[in-house]
Amino acid sequence: MADDPNEKRNGASAKSLQEAEAQAVREKMARLRAQRIAHEAANPPVAKQTSAARSAAPRQKTKKGPARSLSLSDWLSDQEQSGRRK
Repeated sequence: MADDPNEKRNGASAKSLQEAEAQAVREKMARLRAQRIAHEAANPPVAKQTSAARSAAPRQKTKKGPARSLSLSDWLSDQEQSGRRK
């Protein structure tokens, strides 16, 4: 029954509620954007080190093994063996 006045009223209130929520989201985004811009202005980003400064800094070696790339068939068989794939 599309001619029921309650349905029209509920539809209108739902639409106005949705519009109010959308407006609240836009206002919140604007407030957060203003805060971010003010924070960035007060605290400028730290400049990256130049290549000369990086080369002078001692490097730590990581204990990574050689990178091993699995083929798809190897990966699938590994998944089946571990019980993840049937």
